[in-house]
Amino acid sequence: MAKQIILITGGQRSGKSSYAQKLALSLSTHPVYLATSRVWDDEHRKRIERHKTERGCEWTNIEEEKELSLHDLSGRVVLLDCVTLWATNFFFDMQADVQSSLQALKTEFDKLIGQDARFIIVTNEIGMGEMSQNDVQRKFADLQGWLNQYIAERADKVYMMVSGIPLMVK
Repeated sequence: MAKQIILITGGQRSGKSSYAQKLALSLSTHPVYLATSRVWDDEHRKRIERHKTERGCEWTNIEEEKELSLHDLSGRVVLLDCVTLWATNFFFDMQADVQSSLQALKTEFDKLIGQDARFIIVTNEIGMGEMSQNDVQRKFADLQGWLNQYIAERADKVYMMVSGIPLMVK
């Protein structure tokens, strides 16, 4: 298998995850689902469990909040869902320090993609709307935008989801 990075971006509920899952299953009978979300509360825990059940037994589920490269993913098709939640974990742990968070994320991303795997990466375009009046939200939007650019530059393909339709960007 040739190493490949496919980035899928778009707005909330644009169909990113559904498209990414279909793509992963078209490339492998047993893909890896690399989930980055923290469990924030009981409702969120139930939601995560429901998502795992809905995905089915063909998936290898790995939950990892920050250190994605600790997992040996060589030779696998890996769906990383999602960059936004992954970045949130660094951002909150680093007290909303954008530059430190961005550097840590870039370093960890580079370690991750050093593995010989096919990566399908889901992220959000959160900076396409109105600029937030909240300072922390503006900082996070900057972090997310810069991280998306970093990943897109390294990606072999980039898709933008619009109303469930993938548009090839790169």
